[in-house]
This record gives sequence, C-alpha cells and structure tokens, in this order.
Amino acid sequence: MGNTIIEKIFMAHTTDPVRPGSIIWLDLDVRSARDFGGANVVGHLEKHFPGEAVADPAKTYFTFDCNVPANTIGYANNQHICRQFARREGVHLHDVDAGIGSHIMIEEGIAVPGTTVVGTDSHLNILGAVGSFGQGMGDQDIAFGFRTGRTWFEVPETIRIDVKGTYDFPTTAKDLTLYIVGKLGSKGLLGCAAEFYGQAIDRLNLAERITLASMVTEMGGITGFITPSEDILAYFRQRTGRTDIAAVTADPDATYVRTVEIDVTGLEPQIALSPKPDKVVPVREAGDIRVDSVFIGSCTNGRMEDLQAAARLLKGRQVAPGVMLRIVPATREVWREMLASGLMAELSAAGAVISNQGCGGCASGQIGMTGKNEVQVSTGNRNFAGKQGDGFTYLASPVTAAAAALTGRIVSPGEFLRQAEPEGGYHG
Repeated sequence: MGNTIIEKIFMAHTTDPVRPGSIIWLDLDVRSARDFGGANVVGHLEKHFPGEAVADPAKTYFTFDCNVPANTIGYANNQHICRQFARREGVHLHDVDAGIGSHIMIEEGIAVPGTTVVGTDSHLNILGAVGSFGQGMGDQDIAFGFRTGRTWFEVPETIRIDVKGTYDFPTTAKDLTLYIVGKLGSKGLLGCAAEFYGQAIDRLNLAERITLASMVTEMGGITGFITPSEDILAYFRQRTGRTDIAAVTADPDATYVRTVEIDVTGLEPQIALSPKPDKVVPVREAGDIRVDSVFIGSCTNGRMEDLQAAARLLKGRQVAPGVMLRIVPATREVWREMLASGLMAELSAAGAVISNQGCGGCASGQIGMTGKNEVQVSTGNRNFAGKQGDGFTYLASPVTAAAAALTGRIVSPGEFLRQAEPEGGYHG
C-alpha cells in the first residue's frame, strides 16, 4: 500500500509508524514564531525551561509581519521581548522590515520541498504550495518545539482534489481558489491534508500556488500540497545553491479518504460575500454594491505577480472618487521589485496608497482596516466580522479588486474591460 505526500514527509521525520490516526513524534526542520504570539512563546520557555537553551538556534526563527512597524504599545513590547530573546539565544530574527514570515521562508529557501515547519501562524500551511509541511500551532506547542526540536502530531487522512478543465484571464488563481472554497465549504477539508491535481494546478506559477495553499485553512484543512514543478525546484536550487532538492510525491497506489472532482472549465471571476469565505458566487451575481475601499495584499495575494495583475487594469486610469485603494506587498523583495520595475509609480499614479511590506489590514495591524458599515473588497483570505475592521469585506482577486477600485462598485473585471475598451476588447 502506497503513501500520500504528508505520510512520506512524516516518515522521513520520525521513527514512529506513520498511518492515518496514529500519533507520532515529529522532528522539525524549522520552528518559528511571529510577533503575534512570539512573546508568549518566550514567556513559556522562561517559565517551563528556565536557563535552558533552544534545541538548535540555526533552525529557529522569529518573523515580524502582523504589525510592522509596531503601532501599538502591546505589539512594540512583544516584538522587543522577541528581539532580546533572539540576541541572547542566537536565533534568527526577521524584523519589521522583512515581510510575511511564510513568504520569507520560501524566498530564502528556509522551507524547501519535503521539510517540516511549525509556527504561530494559522496560515503556515501556505508552505504546501512548495511541497513543504507547514503547520500553525499554539504558543505552548511552539515553545516546546523551540526547546526540543520536535512536536507530537496526529497523522491526518488525505483528500485528493482533482481539478478538471482550465480557465482564462481575467479569471485568476484567486478565483480558482475561491471556487474550490465555495464548493468544499468551511469544513470540506476538516482535519485532513489535501493534495491538488489537474492541468489547471500544474500550470500555476509560484505566486498562484501560494494563493491556493493559503486558503486551505478556510476549508478546515491541516495542509494542502501542490507537487512542485520543475520550475519550483529550479527556483529553490538557484536560491539555495543546493542540487539535492527534490519533490516528495504521492505513490500511485496511495490511499485517500476520498477523492473530489471540481470542474473549472470556463470559470468566471468569483467573489466571497461578507461575512464568510465560503459564501462564494460569480462576481456578476454579487449584486449592485457600492465600494468604499479596496485592499490588495496579504499572504494570499501580496506577490509581484498579484500586483502586476491589478496594474493591468489600473495603469493609465484613476481610482474612482471616494474610494481608497490600499496596497501592501508581501515582502521586502516584492517591495524592491515594485520600485525597480516602475510598478510602484504606476500604482501611485492611479491613486493607490502603498505601504511597507507585511500582512496589512488582514492582520489588523497596517493599512486596510474598515470603519463601521464601510464596504471593502479585499484580496485577503478571511472576511469574518471584525477581521479586517468594523465594516463589510468581500474577498476577490487582485483583478476584481482593481475593477472595484476604478468603478467604485463590485463589478466583474471582464465586464469592466469590455466597457473600458469597447473597440479593441481586452487581451488575456
């Protein structure tokens, strides 16, 4: 009997028998904490392991991304507690200028295919985008991981998701992701790992894979794996200088708790209605809704490709009067690329407010928050009441978000482009 991806990764990181439902001791390649929860991790270490060092400083990280730079005393205190601990223990620290922790781990080759990574980020399973096991855990569990270099874990069952068909611009990976969330619902992957397959999955680039993996949490999943392509493997080999990086693949006879088929042939742009990420409909069915603000960013859509997609609509046009467009790149690398390429100037000329790298309003820390009854279109992954402010948030792609910023209403980007360029049409 063959094994799934998560089973094979676990088998390489434990001496315990690996089968669905079994509890194992899992060796950790990387253990991390964010500015959210990081100070609590330090507190648990000092309380329960006084005077004892972390297991391996070279494999231990702090990443600040929720509130950067800190704009509250609480966050400022928490970040400095982590800084002092990092100096004392010699662990890695990616400070407020670095960006979203999970993205940094990908960019710097910290989380490569086949690795095990834990942290205080509920969306750390985003690392499944590159075939790495990432898992968010509570403060006490992460403190134990810091100290011992391992954690206990119940081996989950795996659901295979076969995506049939393909789609074309202005439909994007975010629309694919929202459609899958809508089909499976908030409990569709509950307690399980997932593996995604199909032509539409194979052709996803790194940024698009990140988008899909980032919303496995919204389906209740443990993690969602996309088997790394040769391009993904080449990316890591180039960044790390390693030639031994390889994909972990499921065996042909792997056992799945179930297989789900989802047809995306001709998929049109999608939107998640407030206040549930799985309340997904085609954008054209959302209704005539006025928009007050737009947020483009987060771990779901903060890559350069996401911002370029929005710029395809924004270039040479102006944000509608009374609408505030807020853009937050995922990392310092993306921010610098925006600056060097001229994209930052283009977006600014269109009327966007551009912030430093980080999570943005999605983490209640930077620009992107809403006031009472304010309507926002966001490229984030959650739109629960209070998550991005006191208003109403609709989740959409960067392209749909850009169309909303330009019209002041929720509108299908295809319809917007047809109206904006009636003679020549638009080019995907």
